[in-house]
This record gives sequence, C-alpha cells and structure tokens, in this order.
Amino acid sequence: MSDHVGNEDNACDGQAGDTRSLPSVDGLREEMDRALQAGAGPKLARFALACLGGVPFVGGALGGAAGFWSEAEQARLNKLFAAWLKFQEQELREIGVTLMEVMARLDTNDPEIQKRIESPEYLSLVRKCFRDWSAAESEEKRQLIRNLLCNAAAFKLAKDEVVKLFIKWIEDYSEAHFAVIREVYKHPGSTRRDIWRHIHGAEVREDSAEADLFRLLVHDLSVGRVVRQHREKDYQGNFLKERSKRSPARPSRVMTSAFEDDKEYELTELGKQFVHYTMNEIVPKLAAPST
Repeated sequence: MSDHVGNEDNACDGQAGDTRSLPSVDGLREEMDRALQAGAGPKLARFALACLGGVPFVGGALGGAAGFWSEAEQARLNKLFAAWLKFQEQELREIGVTLMEVMARLDTNDPEIQKRIESPEYLSLVRKCFRDWSAAESEEKRQLIRNLLCNAAAFKLAKDEVVKLFIKWIEDYSEAHFAVIREVYKHPGSTRRDIWRHIHGAEVREDSAEADLFRLLVHDLSVGRVVRQHREKDYQGNFLKERSKRSPARPSRVMTSAFEDDKEYELTELGKQFVHYTMNEIVPKLAAPST
C-alpha cells in the first residue's frame, strides 16, 4: 500500500495519470480546449456548469448559462468556457481543478458512468461538495473530495445518502482525525498507544495539550461511528457482550490513560466505506461488491 496520492492505484483512473500539471489556469484552458474538441466535449462542459450551479457566488450566472450552452455552436462554447477559466478567485480555480481531475479519472466512454454523472442524484452530490467550499480548506481535503466524487461516479457501494454523510465528515473532521482513521485502517486492532506511536512517535505527559487533543480525536471518531473498540461477533453479525472482569485487588489511583494499551480499535463498516471512497491512496483497489 502506498501513502502517496501520486502513486495510488485508483480504480477510477480511466484516461489520465499525472494531474500535477493541472493547477495553472493556462493548463486548464488547454485541457478544456482539447476536451471540447472531442465528441464528449459539450457534455463535459454542461456537467461542469451543472456542478458549479451549487456554488453561491457563481451559481446564478453560470447556472443560467447551462441551458444556453447546450445549444450553442462549438466555437462559442470554447470561447465562453475559456472566459470562465480566467476567473482569478482561488475558490473557483480550485473547484475547476477538482472537476477536471475528476473527469480525467473517469472513463466517459462508459455509458453507465456517463449516465451516472448526468443524473440528478450525482449532481446533487457534487453541488453539496461545492456549496460550502470551506471543505477544501486544505489540499488534503480537496483530494478527499476529488476521490469521493470519482468513486461515487464509478461505483455504487454505498447509497447516495451515505455518500452525503461522507461529505459532511470531510467538512467536519480535521487532518488529525484523518491521520487516526488511516492508522486504524492500516493496523486494525491497534490500541490508543499504538495509534499515537505510529503517528507521533515520542511520548507526552498525560496532562499535556497533546494528550487532551488525542483524547478528543478518538472521542469524535467514536461518537461519529467512524471507529469503535473491537467487539466479538457471532456468525449472524450480532455483537457479543463482554464477560465481566474481576476487579483488581488494589484499584488504580490514576485515571485511564489517553494512550491506554488494553483496548483494540477498528473501523466501523461506515468507516471502511469512507476510506474506500476518499482515501484510495492507501486502498489498492476499490472493488465492486460480490453478488
């Protein structure tokens, strides 16, 4: 497994590989000009416009233009879309980069994928991602959004309502939360001490700010049903009650450590789906469910 996005074995990669050259406006314009010259060009442009209809400061202007562009001649379409790419607002540029990276990874010649990205349900997911672009407050979150939109178009492993929950998780959680999620995914059964050591290494005091933050991260993810303490199950998937433990002869005088080492943690089923949809730099391949 690779921890680097650039080396990911993404199941959605249908047409493009390296996208690190995309962020410049000039590069995006050239990519779009080439795309618009292809047979799927007008469809991709209408897809981008439909997505951007959910962005507050451009929704009115571009949303109203979508219907016009669908009937415009090719040259006018190129000119208008190139004009859009000249916007200098950072938020709009990041949205444009993300949309182009999503489309570059999808096989738009696949009729099922084409049908999916044009569906109201999928466009609703895209608008939710872009409605409050604070979700892209960091490059890591932008990549999570990109991976989610790509996989939500190519696969149907979770209901769209669940995917919307994943979008909210990306907005609500921080990079520190995602680091814990990655660690539990790669090493299921890790204790809090294991998780801390793999991420940070050096030990800290129990009364430190770092310990308080770590407690909060694990608490947030547990309450959010992303991770949980390991539980035994029967063949029907029912969780078994723990056997009562005898109290120690001499109860400890100190409280449970933030880095306790006797309880194992694992991802919930929702947590596993979240990783598959958003963190495919650590997932070898996103496979379709067996039937």
